[in-house]
Amino acid sequence: MTSQEALYELGVRDDTLTPQQKEQLDRDGYLPLPGILSPAQVEALRARQAELLAEEGDRAGIEVHQERGTDRLSDLINKDPLYHIVLTQPTVLAAIAHVLKGDLKLSSLNSRDALPGQGLQGLHADWGRLETPGDYQVCNSLWLLDDFTPDNGATRVVPGTHNGTKVPTDEMTDPTAPHPNEKVLSGKAGDVVVVNSHTWHGGTTNRTQGPRRVMHGYFCRRHQPPQLDQQRFLRPTTWDQLSPAARVILGVTQPTVSN
Repeated sequence: MTSQEALYELGVRDDTLTPQQKEQLDRDGYLPLPGILSPAQVEALRARQAELLAEEGDRAGIEVHQERGTDRLSDLINKDPLYHIVLTQPTVLAAIAHVLKGDLKLSSLNSRDALPGQGLQGLHADWGRLETPGDYQVCNSLWLLDDFTPDNGATRVVPGTHNGTKVPTDEMTDPTAPHPNEKVLSGKAGDVVVVNSHTWHGGTTNRTQGPRRVMHGYFCRRHQPPQLDQQRFLRPTTWDQLSPAARVILGVTQPTVSN
C-alpha cells in the first residue's frame, strides 16, 4: 500500500481541506484546525501523560530529546493506543499531506510541556536551510492539551518564512529575541495546529503557574530518516493495534523480534 492509498483508506480526500485552508497553509506556513480532539480525549491524554511522566522519571523523553525547563515524552506511539489518532485523523493528515505532497510518514510523536517560568526557544526551522523553495521535507502538528495563550508558553511562528531559503540566524543576532513579524499561536485544548516545519518557530516563556501541554506529531518525507527510528522501536503490540493504513503512515514493516 502506498502512502497515497493509505491516506485515502483513512478518509483523506482532495476536498478534506477547503481551498481557503490550503491557501492559508501555503501563504502563512501554518493552519489551525479547531476541535479535533473531544474534551474526553483531551482529559484521557492529559491523564496518560501524567502517568508516563511519573513512571519514566528522569528518563522521560530520552528516546529523542530532553530539555531543561520542560517535561518531555518521546516514542508515544508505542505507549498507548490513545496516541494512534495522530496516524489516522483525516483532517490533520490532509494538511500534512498538502505540505509534503502526499509523501509522508511519522518522524516522531513527542510531547513538550513548558514549565512555569521556562520554555523559551530560539526561532528555528526544523530542517535548517531549505535549498529549493517549496521542496518541503518536514511538517509538524501541534496537538493542544491545554489552551495556548500569549502568557503560557505557546509557540510563536513567523508567517511566510517557509517560502524562502533563509534561517533565523541569517537575520537575527539573537534568535531568542522577539521577531517583528512573529505571531504567537492561540487555541483551545483539543485544537491542532499544523505547521510547515520550515516556517521559523519556537516556544515562548510560560509566564503562568499552570501547565502548557502539547503533543508534537512530526512528519517527514518517506525517503528521509525519521527523528525516532520507528522500525527499531516498534513493539509487536503496537503493530497488532494498527490498521494496515496506519502502519503505512507510521512507516514500518512487521517486527521480526519481540521487544
